[in-house]
Amino acid sequence: MPISKFNAHSAQPDDLPLVAAIWDEICAEAVAAARKDPALTRAMNSAVLYHGSFAQALGHRIAVKLANHDIDQEELLSIVGQAFINDRDILANAAADLVAVKERDPSNTEILTPFLYFKGFAALQGQRVAHWLWNHDRVHMARHIQSRLSEVFGVDIHPGARMGKGIMLDHGSGLVIGETAIVEDDVSILQNVTLGGTGKEAGDRHPKVRRGVLIGAGAKILGNIEIGTGAKVGAGSVVVSSVPPYITVVGVPARPMGKPHTSMPGITLDQSLTDPEYVI
Repeated sequence: MPISKFNAHSAQPDDLPLVAAIWDEICAEAVAAARKDPALTRAMNSAVLYHGSFAQALGHRIAVKLANHDIDQEELLSIVGQAFINDRDILANAAADLVAVKERDPSNTEILTPFLYFKGFAALQGQRVAHWLWNHDRVHMARHIQSRLSEVFGVDIHPGARMGKGIMLDHGSGLVIGETAIVEDDVSILQNVTLGGTGKEAGDRHPKVRRGVLIGAGAKILGNIEIGTGAKVGAGSVVVSSVPPYITVVGVPARPMGKPHTSMPGITLDQSLTDPEYVI
């Protein structure tokens, strides 16, 4: 189903209020970027302004990045279009991801910049399409997209992993998320993080990351364990047991540090420790 026909269908993904608002913002920022630097006019037209909707532009972006000699851009556009039309949540979640990046990343004040340039965002949207394929018994196509995402972006998220909305994958480089992992809403994950298993065990074997969690750079979270709502995992930590809600863990192996907090660090991106419960 070609993406150019999205809006000819009764199930129009871009009638979702957040998606429509995000699309308006992206278009306005693309026009401003082209005016400020005319050398970018062709790029802004191709990536944004020649498209009639957020669905078309995002589908085009995914297809351009992942196309190769095995599956070309037009074929990928058709596959992505099928996913978008049959699962409206993909576009709504993508829009929420863009808002999350704009609100949390201190280096960025736009929606356009992560849409065009941030590989963590792009890889996550590609995985959402692969997840739809995986759940509709198109396993090898899902695997193909997973492989291309890993090759192009250095981000390896299994198609079976369940990803929420409002997620920020900051930088994205070196991120690995296993098949039975769950990442809920409003989570932020920095680079070189692994949500993996502990060996050759089968079945449900990967971490469950609850809402509002912040995972620092280089952290390794291993096994079918739960990282509770609002928890923080310090950079470089190795976590092999469950973490209670609103607790910060650091170290190898990770252990609780400081007092419980009440915030959602995945949203605030606060990586500091609370005051210790006691001092020596």
